[in-house]
Amino acid sequence: MQAGKFLVFGASGGIGSALARRLVSSGSQVMLAGRNREKLESLATDIDQPLAVVDAIDTTAVEDCFKATLERFGSLDGVANCVGTILLKPAHLTSDDDWQQTLATNLTTAFATVRAAGRTMRKTGGSVVLISTAATQIGLANHEAVAASKAGVNGLAISAAATYASSGLRFNVVAPGLVETPLTERIWSNPFAAAASREMHGVGRLGKPDDIASAIAWLLDPENSWITGEVISVDGGLSRVRALPRRSPG
Repeated sequence: MQAGKFLVFGASGGIGSALARRLVSSGSQVMLAGRNREKLESLATDIDQPLAVVDAIDTTAVEDCFKATLERFGSLDGVANCVGTILLKPAHLTSDDDWQQTLATNLTTAFATVRAAGRTMRKTGGSVVLISTAATQIGLANHEAVAASKAGVNGLAISAAATYASSGLRFNVVAPGLVETPLTERIWSNPFAAAASREMHGVGRLGKPDDIASAIAWLLDPENSWITGEVISVDGGLSRVRALPRRSPG
């Protein structure tokens, strides 16, 4: 991957931190943005990169973070929004507060990222990567709020890709299956839920943060500048594959 200058929202999370480490390992500079100061400071110290404590639901703060990153680095090659939440409730048990918080965390933060990128990067171009979910492409029980908000992310990115294509500003989405991060720990730490989830993924395992980080980094890389408006499933086959039952060894 070509070294560049990047901004990562949600850098204190499992996928965001894995992405930041991957980018820095390629020689890139990364502004680490997120809400958890303690985790950000630990990561920033570990990989020697600057940080910005930002709640990405605050659209003005997101735009200010873009400007601060440009001031710090002098230019900006790409942005990844790794902010998200997962609410596993059927619609009839989802409160108004649940719904609004899910929309804000998953969709408003994505829109704030897209708008700020349009305002600050349309003259120079670059790459923006958002995170969706396999649940927008396959019906999964109790995912109504998550799937609806993340489907909005897909539509947002595809439309933005059309709007800014002539400016050399690309927008793509990575749609994971179940990834072993702190956000999803209550699922994969349960042996029965983890086993059921593994069976749903064609490759027979759950995702790791690096599985998703590698795809995001690939889309951020200027070498892949002929890719825009795509929603790329990185989900172990969850949304497309129905594998044969696995045989017991022996």
